[in-house]
Amino acid sequence: MKKSLFLVCVLLLSSFVGVSAKDWAFFSRYADENAVVEKLPESQRRVVMMGNSITEMWAETDTAFFVDNGFISRGISGQVTAQMLLRFRADVIDLHPKVVVILGGTNDIAGNDGQYDEDTTFGNIVSMVELAEANGIVPVLSSVLPVVEYPWNKTVTDVPEKVQSLNRRIREYAGKKNILYVDYYQQMQRDGALIPEYTFDGVHPTAAGYEVMESLLLPVLQKLLR
Repeated sequence: MKKSLFLVCVLLLSSFVGVSAKDWAFFSRYADENAVVEKLPESQRRVVMMGNSITEMWAETDTAFFVDNGFISRGISGQVTAQMLLRFRADVIDLHPKVVVILGGTNDIAGNDGQYDEDTTFGNIVSMVELAEANGIVPVLSSVLPVVEYPWNKTVTDVPEKVQSLNRRIREYAGKKNILYVDYYQQMQRDGALIPEYTFDGVHPTAAGYEVMESLLLPVLQKLLR
């Protein structure tokens, strides 16, 4: 477990090493891959998964889930929703998927880019939804996964309450706008924390955790892709 946690911390730090101030959103991360994806048949780029390390590690943990279903991962470790919003055109819109799955917010709460403000984070998520819809892409919203403490920033307080509050706003917004919402939180939490078998550090899922997420997400996507 300590080795896994160390690797995650290295991954989070390496995401920003060598990235210039002019590339704060890390556009370069997927630039070459995007050029290839844009030329793929629609069946191989039906869904883009926009997110952070949870999405990035998902594609690494279960590559077949993405490849076999024509899903594209556009997760970048450590990113906050403001960074996701900045690269939304390059990493989602320009790929012309039918659906985008948006999973973000936990790094905002963790203070990865300064003090957390729920209104700002929620607004960034809403903006991604609006950009998707304006470009004929169906958005799917996701709950933030359960967290009690961030290993890389233990000074953040009231984490479970912040996660639940943001999830409540995302869920209510999805309901008002008739947007599909995937609730990973309720299926993966125990007393506000990720169930132990579903995580190796309290934040990121294990293979078993990703299996639960897939069981919740895949039926939603299959319905949309009919």
